[in-house]
Amino acid sequence: MTQFNETELTEAVVRSFDQAPNPRAKFLLQELVKSLHDYVSKTGLTFEEWEYAIDFLTRTGQKCTDTRQEFILLSDVMGVSMLVDAVNHRDREGATQTTVLGPFYVGEHKVTAHGTDISPNNQTGERMFVQSRVTDLKGKPLANVPVDVWHADDDGFYDSQKANYDEVGASARARFITDSDGRFFFRTILPCSYPIPTDGPVGEMIVQTRRHPMRPAHVHFLVNAEGYEPLITHVFMDGDKYLDSDVVFGVKDDLVAKVEPRNDPAMPDGTKASGRWHLMTYEFHLKPGGGMAPKPLGTKAAEPA
Repeated sequence: MTQFNETELTEAVVRSFDQAPNPRAKFLLQELVKSLHDYVSKTGLTFEEWEYAIDFLTRTGQKCTDTRQEFILLSDVMGVSMLVDAVNHRDREGATQTTVLGPFYVGEHKVTAHGTDISPNNQTGERMFVQSRVTDLKGKPLANVPVDVWHADDDGFYDSQKANYDEVGASARARFITDSDGRFFFRTILPCSYPIPTDGPVGEMIVQTRRHPMRPAHVHFLVNAEGYEPLITHVFMDGDKYLDSDVVFGVKDDLVAKVEPRNDPAMPDGTKASGRWHLMTYEFHLKPGGGMAPKPLGTKAAEPA
């Protein structure tokens, strides 16, 4: 008879999943059990530590809402999101690099005309013009491609973090459709570096372990062309002091763009400008393939195939 002790327990739990009808689910669960049990054994986990972990995960779930995903934030700061991204995008030769989705993607955005000013409601930042292009790996422009864009405001908050989000609606968030030359462009403010939310259990962990909570300035992009792998990425601002210590480990060299300060009286689309503004130029190269774009927060995730 099996003895459910430290020596035989792990093997018994692993065997308990032997009849799982889905081979992938069986594999994932059995490997998870092995890793968790190994962690407990290696660390000599105490009852107090185990109870704290249960409480921490409970509070993480309780912090989640339709517009905030604390578990994604936890995954991000532990480097798990970037590791999952890395193992799923091992061959990126010639294609734009990927990075984390982040916890503030709220689903498909409203289609917006090129050149629209999507600045957040607090327009205290310096003006920025973003001009971009989407191509395949050979440089062929890709037309009619939806590109979702979102970024934080000048106080470091996303629109969905605001208490009046449902009333006021989206800002610094839009969808553009590439033209016949694969181009799209818009106006906004120059993003700033900002802290992840520290008012929940993940922030509590960051503060208690004396890690800084900062992310370097960036703009999020989700490019989803038919016949190509969906591209989830950021474009970071060159020179930001947190590029080498991003709290979610999301920076890659190829995703850092030079943002030029300008004093021209007009932006590239002819919009009049007064005082200093900034020009960000970036080109996205898509890899042939398929895949699903992320679902809005709160929707059911697909089961392993």
